[in-house]
Amino acid sequence: MDAEQLKLVAELPEKKSQRLDHFLSLQLKNHSRAFIQKLCVAGQILVNGETASPAYRLKGGESILITVPPPHLLQPEEIPLQIIYEDEYLAVINKPAGLVTHPGAGIDQGTLVNALLHHYQGKLSSLSGINRPGIVHRLDKDTSGLLVIAKDDKTHQGLSDQMKSRKVHRVYTAHLEGIMPQDEGVIDKPIGRHPVRRKEMAIVQQGKKAISHFKVIKRFLKFTLVEVNLQTGRTHQIRVHMAHCGFPVVADLIYNHKTTGTISARRKLGLSGQALHARNLSFHHPITGKLLEFAVALPPDFQQLLDSLEKSECRPV
Repeated sequence: MDAEQLKLVAELPEKKSQRLDHFLSLQLKNHSRAFIQKLCVAGQILVNGETASPAYRLKGGESILITVPPPHLLQPEEIPLQIIYEDEYLAVINKPAGLVTHPGAGIDQGTLVNALLHHYQGKLSSLSGINRPGIVHRLDKDTSGLLVIAKDDKTHQGLSDQMKSRKVHRVYTAHLEGIMPQDEGVIDKPIGRHPVRRKEMAIVQQGKKAISHFKVIKRFLKFTLVEVNLQTGRTHQIRVHMAHCGFPVVADLIYNHKTTGTISARRKLGLSGQALHARNLSFHHPITGKLLEFAVALPPDFQQLLDSLEKSECRPV
């Protein structure tokens, strides 16, 4: 398949200037803004014959040439899905730990997207780009629990708007290393890329606003079970916030630098991922307006760990 070339003229309302990536994201409905930014960086978007950055300010009347490389054809795969709810517009999936949500960074098979392509035969929304059909939000590979996928672009846009306006409610169960002294609290710390380890996130002054509400469910001799309500949804938010407070998620291989943050410790605890589970999800159906609320139990390995701790080292809340 050959690369596709698109030619546009920048027609701006009332001659107001506009960022190049913002303008193109409005024109190219099948491609995400992040994808357009990558094309800019790769020199595949020309403005008046010259390469331009995503932040280039269009003034109106410019000639824009976009070269879209041929898509990497993702293969549908028959991977089991635990579908909690679905209708003609959307589906709610209970993702197991160990399953990557979407392709990226050299991973193009064995993901939730590959499973969705097989199950829904390509009838998925396209607003997140060619490698993320249907994906409205994501869960980390080693985090289990609920996420919603969209089958068409109108539904996807409605769900995305609720995400942005913080009308989608998500509650997680997290097992933390250490004894958290407060019964409840709010962590309001901005999150952005780690200044050195670029694949990691960190608390950084210039980061995006991130707010997590937590409440202790039970304390053990060395661990604390908490409920976390996300007010915002930044990448790795709970993991970064809890590690910053000194109580990292049990078996988190990136942010837990205590005793359980290793593969061997994870195996010893009998866990298939980190002890973080998206337990509750609620939102208004973007088409019908009906409030949808979902809850799923902890994965068996997570629950088994808690049961064993209950017998051996439980302490009062």
